[in-house]
Amino acid sequence: MTTSLLLRHSSSAAVFLSSSSFLFTKNTNSSPRSFTSIKMERGNASELITAEDTSSNKKKVFVAGATGQTGKRIVEQLLSRGFAVKAGVRDVDKAKTVFKQDPSLHFVRADVTEGSEKLAEAIGDDSQAVICATGFRPGFDLFAPWKTDNFGTVNLVDACKKQGVNRFVLISSILVNGAAMGQILNPAYIFLNVFGLTLIAKLQAEKYIKRSGINYTIVRPGGLKNDPPSGNVVMEPEDTLSGGSISRDQVAEVAVEALLDEESSSFKVVEIVASADAPKRSYKDLFTSVKGGH
Repeated sequence: MTTSLLLRHSSSAAVFLSSSSFLFTKNTNSSPRSFTSIKMERGNASELITAEDTSSNKKKVFVAGATGQTGKRIVEQLLSRGFAVKAGVRDVDKAKTVFKQDPSLHFVRADVTEGSEKLAEAIGDDSQAVICATGFRPGFDLFAPWKTDNFGTVNLVDACKKQGVNRFVLISSILVNGAAMGQILNPAYIFLNVFGLTLIAKLQAEKYIKRSGINYTIVRPGGLKNDPPSGNVVMEPEDTLSGGSISRDQVAEVAVEALLDEESSSFKVVEIVASADAPKRSYKDLFTSVKGGH
């Protein structure tokens, strides 16, 4: 299983380095508020939402890395589930050619490597959640994974704290803690760390998220496939899976479901792959089956 995972992604260092997906909720008072509380209080707390949200009754989600292969799917699924989306991208003009026009979608320039101040401005005071789907681009810069998958993620967390956003969902990768799992000789673990110790960079970012106090869901997918979903989602606790693959469509679905079901997904690290032999389970059941870390 592990070998097939490695070969499937040997053409790209992005392998199961999907991005970092983050969910957050807007905090306008002294304590953070969840999506659930915002929905319940919407009639009495108009200050929590923008004029656009008042008219459309849509929660707004900031997506970092929105034009990436996983990020694009996350944006599309958010829109289809009735969210408004603020897409954080490095090239706004290019991004506009990637998506169909939608009144619930608009673009802002955002580069996670440029620091938390600029990111906080991009996230704005109208985003109730952030999903990070960033990932480094393979090249000659061996520090690229750390700039994007470590420092970039840290910058996003800090930006969310500046804006009072308190729900963060990160798309990470299985095997980030491979050494502790006894998987140091796993071909996929070796391959991914050849590119600037990518998995180690992701692991350090995860640790920062856990220490930050932000309400997080960290999603660790197996090998990412561009094919349509095949098989049902298998969800396990952190440091469990060492092989397997999953469609990016299903990864996007898990990220959105984590946002929709905050109660079951908060303060959790979940590892996901797809299997034809796995039974079909609801996402609430899947999330509930994994113990939280808070």
